[in-house]
Amino acid sequence: MTDTLELDRDRLDGLVRITHLIYALHALAILAGLLGTATVVGSFVGGIPSIAAVILNYVKRSETRGTFLESHFRWQIRTFWYALLWVVLAILLVLTIVGIVIALPMLLVLSVWVVYRVGRGWLALNERRPMPV
Repeated sequence: MTDTLELDRDRLDGLVRITHLIYALHALAILAGLLGTATVVGSFVGGIPSIAAVILNYVKRSETRGTFLESHFRWQIRTFWYALLWVVLAILLVLTIVGIVIALPMLLVLSVWVVYRVGRGWLALNERRPMPV
């Protein structure tokens, strides 16, 4: 019985480390956007670190079922896809020329939202709390 409990605890600890890695990859993409020539949100949705993080989310997702980490994986995946959706919408607005006035503030707000989501999720993970549904 103790062996099974320790195995489950070890498995959960391994998944927690992977979840930290995923948040770190997202944070690295944000940092690249802050320090590089790309925008924060552009680096987040188009950067290799975030794309690798989302792939890792999908690969490990089934292992988190029934744990508090499942909510973190859902949070991370939704953050990525909603950010991508809004970036595509902003690009379409920019193409209309008139929409530039709307798209630029939208990208700024989206960048703040992405930083917030990554930060809030990572802080909750440090406290081993699930993310809201």
